[in-house]
Amino acid sequence: MKLAVCLPDTQDGAPHIPIKLTRVGVTGVKKLLQLERANKRPIILLPTFDAFVDLPNNQKGVHMSRNPEAISEVLDDVSKDKSVGVESLCAKIVERMMEKHEYAERVEISMTSDYMFMRESPATKRETQEMCNLKAKAVGLRDEEGNVEIRKSIGAELVGMTVCPCAQESVRESDKIRLLEFLDEETTQKVLDTVTFASHNQRGIGTLLIEVPEGWEVKGEDIIEIIEKSMSAPVFELLKRPDENANVLNAHRNPAFVEDCVRNMMEMIAEKYSDLPDETLITARQENEESIHRHNAYAEKVTTMGELKAELNM
Repeated sequence: MKLAVCLPDTQDGAPHIPIKLTRVGVTGVKKLLQLERANKRPIILLPTFDAFVDLPNNQKGVHMSRNPEAISEVLDDVSKDKSVGVESLCAKIVERMMEKHEYAERVEISMTSDYMFMRESPATKRETQEMCNLKAKAVGLRDEEGNVEIRKSIGAELVGMTVCPCAQESVRESDKIRLLEFLDEETTQKVLDTVTFASHNQRGIGTLLIEVPEGWEVKGEDIIEIIEKSMSAPVFELLKRPDENANVLNAHRNPAFVEDCVRNMMEMIAEKYSDLPDETLITARQENEESIHRHNAYAEKVTTMGELKAELNM
């Protein structure tokens, strides 16, 4: 008869250097996730999870396998639940990790997944499948009495198109000078009011993350639409020649700096979700991949709903 081998639990030992670590865990945990929806087709996602806990200064290591174990257990539990969104899924994983890591004061889980949505091309109205990154995050904090507070967020990252207002205004001014060489001022102004002027373009990457308080709902579809509308124009996988013409004209009639995109997102969020509690955290960022520079342009704002509405005099 073979005796079971009792393997040592090295992680519970004392570290050689007693220093607390902020985040220890796993990254890149991929899972297949099917979210059921009432009266709609289920959403199929292939999310990637990062899961972390803090580590006290008297413990050598975390029990690393408990992180992917918690993810798997929760995904199995919610696979048939029509009421669970991705941010609530992350919150449930945090709860499970808190149970498994009784020494942890802070637990964090983040999720990113490709997400497909449908759009119509601007002129021919052809249906086209578009992709973005759907994001969710949850953070759990345990106080000295053992009470746990969990804050969850949902968001998205989306590619769009921006047109530089500064370069466009420069082109307009130089063309005005040339037109005035052979046209009177009234005719020149009519031309300027009619013609769409050139500018350099950027591929913009917009990101928006909104905290979702318990009992409230923020829809991922709304976030995607807000990011899209914050830029000069959307981009499409399928564009026929009339669509290309319409999209380029639309973009150049709506030039936007990287700063404008973030401000646009914030204004639309404040209008769409003004009833969210004042302490709700909102993060918006935009990075434009420049076409005439080697560097990129970047803007970001982190605020609460209360602070945002105060800035907008709402």
